[in-house]
Order: sequence, then structure tokens, then C-alpha cells
Amino acid sequence: MGVAFDPWQHGLGAVALGKRKDGKYAATVGGVVMSIPRQVGKTFLVGMIIIALCVLFPGFTALWTAHRTRTASMTFTSMQAMVRKKKIWPHIGAIRTSNGEQEIRFRNGSIIMFGAREQGFGRGFDKVDAEIFDEAQILTEKALEDMVPAANQSTQEAGALLFFMGTPPRPTDPGEEFSNRRSKAMSGKAKNIVYVEFSADADADPDDRSQWAKANPSFPHRTPVESMERMRENLTDDDSFKREALGIWDAEDSQRVIDEVSWNAVADPASMAIDRLSLAIDVPPDRSIASVALAGQRADGRWHVELDDSRKGVDWVIPWVKSRAAKNRLHAVVVDEMSGLTEERRGKHYLIGTDVVVTLAAAEGRHMSIACAKFFDGVIDRSVMHTDQPQVNVALSLARKRPLAGGWAWNRKDAASDITPIVAETLALWGAQNENVNRPTRRDGSRTAVVL
Repeated sequence: MGVAFDPWQHGLGAVALGKRKDGKYAATVGGVVMSIPRQVGKTFLVGMIIIALCVLFPGFTALWTAHRTRTASMTFTSMQAMVRKKKIWPHIGAIRTSNGEQEIRFRNGSIIMFGAREQGFGRGFDKVDAEIFDEAQILTEKALEDMVPAANQSTQEAGALLFFMGTPPRPTDPGEEFSNRRSKAMSGKAKNIVYVEFSADADADPDDRSQWAKANPSFPHRTPVESMERMRENLTDDDSFKREALGIWDAEDSQRVIDEVSWNAVADPASMAIDRLSLAIDVPPDRSIASVALAGQRADGRWHVELDDSRKGVDWVIPWVKSRAAKNRLHAVVVDEMSGLTEERRGKHYLIGTDVVVTLAAAEGRHMSIACAKFFDGVIDRSVMHTDQPQVNVALSLARKRPLAGGWAWNRKDAASDITPIVAETLALWGAQNENVNRPTRRDGSRTAVVL
């Protein structure tokens, strides 16, 4: 095909397309994950691999997707130039350039289609043989839900291939999917994934050109010194340059939403709420555990949060909260509407089998997004205090962000992480600070305040 690869590209290509004894791609299940800095040549490598597969296997279908439309369009433009090589062009049937239908068609029925994940590209396709997730550091679970099933009916004997390629995610990026793949590979436990990372030393001097060469095997013979100097000049933040140009990942603790110093600064084991007492319940989807948290206002006007209790299962939750509501004049009882713990009667929502009126919070809507923002702001500006409970501290260390309703919500670091204590505290604080809540009622009408 008249294509020449550099040594690193030969090596990566051989591993990416490596097969097991049964003839299946070794990475057909876990995919090929590439954490590679900018200005290296990963798009050329993967692009030529996909073009070659399209030529070799009639009817081969590939989806090339980026987070943004502009990035997908730029890649499409680059690959148009790639297929115009003298020995490749005779295999090309047509190139469509219409927005929303950017594709390269081959004479043998193969096709490469390009689109942006933010526009929902990839949903509804079937019999796809390769999927390329460019800008994988900005890859959400929803995008994977839209696209990965499309490869389930691949007709290729060696199986379908998924490529995930990107740079280390910024703290503000929804990079959990990319990060999780790296963690799985680095653990040594993943047996069905190809992971390749080009990076300088974690403590590298950003101006050390030997580190530039370590991170970028195309420097300086293909990536000129001026290109690296341009990034260094314009990416004035050292951390940004290390991520984008040197491929250095942030330390794992840097993914914490609230850093340990800020959290410790608002710890007060003697903290106590005396007004606007509110309870909140959080239950994970597998219902393996539940947590109840308390929030309220302190005598000094600041806010208080604490974990009331956390136990396995959910059977204990309703009796527990019912007993608390019977002994306290509560401002609110907040429950996730998907918890399965509430019922509607006469236009109001109650804990099942009780007279405890609850306020529903939509875990997948703006309530949760607002609650998380207020909790975060309260810790940072030190208007929210906590009682330094180990369970909550651990939960916070395991909590990450996921984008939601224009903001963010708590997300588990991995499937084994329990973050219900911090989610419950967040919802309890939202209930305590909110005037638009349903007030829990008690039949006897008495008013009693008790410290929980």
C-alpha cells in the first residue's frame, strides 16, 4: 500500500492485531487502549490499520467517533488524504462529505463512517467490525451504551475490535471510563486488553528534552522541536503540558472531588445540629447496603452533616427512619425516587407502610446536581462541618464525578466502592437548606427535639 511505519508503530500494530491460538483477536473483548500524547502519530497508525482491514475484508464496517464534531471532521479530512495514496486510491469507491454522513466507501463494500458522540453518533448501528473512540479521555458510559452493542454482531472471524485512544484526562474531564481501563491494565489482572502508554517520568522536568523524547517516539524526526516548544509556550500550566505533551497522568488521589486538606479543615467531632434537622437515605442499585445521614444548622449558623447509620441490606431503613421521625421534629426526609422505599398516597409520597412524608430527590436530575454543588461549595468555603467519621472519610476518598444535568453527581471509583454515606450526607444537606420540601408529620402533633 506504499505505507511506511516507524518502529513503535510496528510494535503497537502487532500487539493490537495479535491473535490467540483460536484465531480470535486477543483484545476483542477488552479492546486496544492507547494513552499517547499529542503530536505523536496515533491517528495515522490506527487510521492505516482500519484502511488496511477495510481493503483485506470485504464488507468491513468501522465507526470512527470523537467527542466533538470538529475533531471527527478533522480526522475525516486527514483520512481522505490517507486514502488518496497511489496504491490505496484504486480501492476507494466514494467519499461522502455531507455533515452527518461523512464516510469513506470502498469498492468491496467496506466503509468507514465518522461522527461525534455528543450528537449521538453510533446508536442504532449493527454488524460493526471496528469502533474507534478518539478523545477517549472524554468518554461517558452513555456513549459506550450507545455504541458498544453495535459490535455484537460482527461477522469477522477474528472478532470485532474497539480502539480507545486519548491523552491523560484533566480533572474536569469525564474520564472515568478511560481511567478505569488504565487501572485495570496496570493492576495486571486484565487478560483481554491491550494497553499502551507513552509517558515521561512522573517527576519529569517539563523543559527536559530527553523527557520529550521518552514520551514522544516521533520526536524530533517527525515532531519537530518547534512543535514541542509551541505547546510549552502556550500551555503555561505545567500540569497541562505534562498531560498533553508528556502523557503524564495525574496521581490517582488527584481524582478526588474534595481534597483531603479541605475535608480535614471542616472536621469537628463535637459538631451538633440544633435546627432544620433533616434525614436522607441512599441505596445503591444493587441494594446491598443503605446509609442514613443527618444534616442541620448549628448554633453558629454553619451547617452540620453526619452519618446516622449504615448497614447491609435495606430492610432496616424504613423502621429506623420511622423511629427517628417519631422522636424528632424533622425539617425533611429526603429519599431518592429510585430507591424503592416510597409509595404515593393522596398526592403525597411516604415511606412504605408509614405516615412519614418524604421529599423525593431525582438522582438522575437537577436535584442531585444542585445538591452536589452545594455540598462541595459548603466544604470549600467552610460553611459545612462534619464529625470526622471513618466511614464517611473512606466513602469520600472513593467518590468521583460524573456529568449530570449541566453539573455533576457523585460516582463510584469502581464497582466495589461504597459511596452511600457521602451521597446520603449530600442529600441531607440539600433537604436541610431547602424550603421547598415536604415536612414529615406525626399523628400526635407533639413537638420534640432530640439530638440523634
